[in-house]
Amino acid sequence: MTDKVDQPTATGTRTASREGWKRTGQDLLVWLRTLSSAAVYATLIVTFGFQVARVDGRSMEPTLEHQDRLVVNKLAYRLHDPQIGDVVMLLNPLNPDETLVKRIVAGPGESISITGGRVARNGVAVDEGFLPPGYRSSDTRAAERVPAGHYFVLGDHRTNNSDSRSFGVVPKKYILGKVQVRWWPIDRARVFAP
Repeated sequence: MTDKVDQPTATGTRTASREGWKRTGQDLLVWLRTLSSAAVYATLIVTFGFQVARVDGRSMEPTLEHQDRLVVNKLAYRLHDPQIGDVVMLLNPLNPDETLVKRIVAGPGESISITGGRVARNGVAVDEGFLPPGYRSSDTRAAERVPAGHYFVLGDHRTNNSDSRSFGVVPKKYILGKVQVRWWPIDRARVFAP
């Protein structure tokens, strides 16, 4: 008596091979759907929700430094207007293809003036204790009223800056979002006030 060993037939091998390819095709299709969904969600989040940005330059020192990485909340100003003191990402009014990071110092209807580098809003000196003396400017600017729907923005490094002193007030539609978090470098990570 001999032991009989079943040998796969050519038809059985082809069927198993087809099943393997079919399963691989289905797995690939599921993977592509997942990847497509992730791309759509990421696009929606970046377009309407949050954006990661990098500081390029020294105009916001000492608050933000060159190469800091930020999370910008683009939903914030869909829900309410920008507030005095907010650090924001905006389009450069002189070159809308370029984005800037600045601080809002006056809003619609408010008066803004600068005397010897000291900022006054509505005739009252603005507390800028967060700025070391070396970052202050010595410029003087006559009082002006910020028109409706516009904001006056300044960089924190007043001696090394292009801001509303040079390009004028910024329309609200140019303000893209509020800087919410500095996540890099890790040792200086910070959440900015809501």
